[in-house]
Amino acid sequence: MEFFCFHRDRAGTLDLREELVEAHWSYMDGYAKELIARGPTFAEDGETPSGSVHIVDLPDAAAARAFAFDEPDQQAGVFRDVLLRRWRNLLGRTMWEFPGGRGGGRRHLVLGLGPDLGSGAGSGPGDAVELAVPAAWRDELIAYGPLLSDDGTAWLGTAALVRAPDGDAARAVLDGERYAEAEVREWEFGGRR
Repeated sequence: MEFFCFHRDRAGTLDLREELVEAHWSYMDGYAKELIARGPTFAEDGETPSGSVHIVDLPDAAAARAFAFDEPDQQAGVFRDVLLRRWRNLLGRTMWEFPGGRGGGRRHLVLGLGPDLGSGAGSGPGDAVELAVPAAWRDELIAYGPLLSDDGTAWLGTAALVRAPDGDAARAVLDGERYAEAEVREWEFGGRR
């Protein structure tokens, strides 16, 4: 089962995050075979870390919760919240297999969250949307797939890692009418440098 995990940083924890970098990397080394994608997100300045993305293939939801909540930065209080959702890898590859490689161009996390039930706006949770890879973006997508309910049957949104010149361009990977909100952050390939 594939899971999308996004830890958002708590304000004022940059020093603690830097202190724990080796513990974080060592923890992730234990999941090297299960990782589909990983890497930090950044604040608007493009330099200050603002979160951590991990897309991982694990046996079940309990293993995914353990992965997300046992992570050293999470345990130490670096993160203010965690978005953990079932996910489906529509590209069928890892970030390391992205034809564009690690460098060349800016990278972004794009999260599109579906409308609330009963909102009457566009498609609602559970409706099958964005289940096909957008053809115009195929060469720029590093990871792409739907965010799903815990049982994997209901659509809740879409998560993408994409190469694009800026956040506005990256946001265009989603059909905006289908989403209650979209979040875009600078992102880079993670792992030991």
